Amino acid sequence: MQTMPRTQLLIALVGVVLGLTFAGLSSYDSMQHLDRQLHEVHCSFVPGLQGATGANACRTAMYSSYSALFRGSFWGGVPIALLALGVYVFFGGFVVALLVGGEAPSRRAYLFFGVTAAGPLVASIVMAVISAVKLGSFCRTCIGMYVASILLAVGALWAWRRKVVAAGAASGLDAATTQRWQGRGGAIAGGSPAAVLGWLAGLGACVLLPAVVYVALLPDYSGRIEKCGKLPEAADTSKALLRLKTAHPQRPMTLFVDPLCPTCKALHQRLDSEGVTEKLDLRVALLPLDSDCNWMVDRSLHQGSCLLSRAVICGEAQAREALEWMYANQDELARLGKAGEGPLKAKLRERFGADLATCLDAKKTRVRLNNVLQYAVTNRVPVSTPQMYLGDRRVCDEDTDLGLRYTLTRLAPEVL
Repeated sequence: MQTMPRTQLLIALVGVVLGLTFAGLSSYDSMQHLDRQLHEVHCSFVPGLQGATGANACRTAMYSSYSALFRGSFWGGVPIALLALGVYVFFGGFVVALLVGGEAPSRRAYLFFGVTAAGPLVASIVMAVISAVKLGSFCRTCIGMYVASILLAVGALWAWRRKVVAAGAASGLDAATTQRWQGRGGAIAGGSPAAVLGWLAGLGACVLLPAVVYVALLPDYSGRIEKCGKLPEAADTSKALLRLKTAHPQRPMTLFVDPLCPTCKALHQRLDSEGVTEKLDLRVALLPLDSDCNWMVDRSLHQGSCLLSRAVICGEAQAREALEWMYANQDELARLGKAGEGPLKAKLRERFGADLATCLDAKKTRVRLNNVLQYAVTNRVPVSTPQMYLGDRRVCDEDTDLGLRYTLTRLAPEVL
């Protein structure tokens, strides 16, 4: 009688192959960035088909505080995808062992497979919730891993169920046949408690060994995080910068941002997710990359950001709320900005009231924004956003994404 759930094991094996592929690509993307340069990231449902260097959901996920462990101890942390890679290596070997073992593997082996294979699915559910609630987007590579975990769990649990049913149907077989089954398949066949402990040890080794090797080979970045320059004249003598309200300000930080800059939005989200925003004495220097007001750019990268920057200035006491609203509605505001000032002003009046119109075009508002730009010129600040300064010390661009927590742990531990 055939009791081997071959079809179910093949479904699980497809999940393993997908998991190895997508977890491998995600781990590779993280490792590529260990040279502190900007690289493409894989962001496609078809593995390896599409790479992107700009802002996208996969880069957002990789830079987020949820994509790696021990970020404070190691630059970039230990990618969770690397741990997932080890998990799928183990399950790949286990599925092959079950397939090669034929009908010999015990119900306990299948039970172990079904229970432990549900682990990646639970992790995927948690990460999907985080993506929806915290990041507001779903990375295609991550979705690939979600699908892989579903196939693995379904195949494993279905295989266990089939094994239980088949074993029950075969319970009347003679002792010689039963003994012959139990003699095949090595450690997988018997499924003794000692074997279960061995399987657990193997799973743990597959998860931990890549991480241990990864950490051992990581470069030491502690000497680089303080070598990106300073503000030569950090004092804001013209009182042009905006101070954002935070609950428990402890450490001065200045951010150069553009309301329509996607990476500025991403940095703001990372500071929030790390739980440090409320502990910062936070000043914002509005640096719109829009030729309408910024003479340092010859074309508008973010058309409409001059108008939005003036709106933030008009908000003054509610500058943080205004800026966060702009980040939250960035795509819509960018579209309106390209359509001209009229539609964008209408949206701002709808959100902030009719009185805003007078302030937007007031001379003092334009002068203050101009003074912010002059502050950037005086301090020889690069015309790019975002930029982050702890006091007068510039945080390297690469240390505001993958290396953010590592850098804050060393330069501003009081905010963590």
